[in-house]
Amino acid sequence: MERGFYLLLALAIGYAAWSHWLKPSPHLDQWTTGAGTQAAQGVQVKELEAYSGEFRILSREDYSSGTEAQFSPVDFAVGWGNMAKPEVYSQIDISQSNRCYRWHVDHEPPIPLREIETHSANMHIIPANSEVAKQLKKVKPNDMVYLQGALVEIEMSNGWHWRSSLSREDTGAGACELMRVDQVRWL
Repeated sequence: MERGFYLLLALAIGYAAWSHWLKPSPHLDQWTTGAGTQAAQGVQVKELEAYSGEFRILSREDYSSGTEAQFSPVDFAVGWGNMAKPEVYSQIDISQSNRCYRWHVDHEPPIPLREIETHSANMHIIPANSEVAKQLKKVKPNDMVYLQGALVEIEMSNGWHWRSSLSREDTGAGACELMRVDQVRWL
């Protein structure tokens, strides 16, 4: 009897966590209707520029706590160009944690280091609505996907802010893309 109770409890907790992830931010439906700056519930979101591309998912990290997770429940480490090729990225140790993407090689890299830096990135993913959130939940490492949406900046009335990088050439802190995803398609 006790074992059955714990099983039901575990299932209930698992379902609650799963269904929470599938819900987009409560702020999203109020500000994803078009370009420009929109404000709702003490949140101002500025669309910085339209953004789309074909990306290899090198790694993914899910988040459920913190202010950032209210908007972006998942980060994708992505690669394009040579970094989208399995024969290249499989030779590179790739990891993610604390909203950061890291890579490491202990041997001669398969491509120049600068190319690794400028052809891979960490993207903070904001689902535009619940349907996109469901699709993003299915994206897994090694998938090749087309993402379409916009790079954004978010500001809250309490002073908290989060801004996307606008360059594919930058590296390190502040180099991540903060992307509202309106469409995801597998290639």
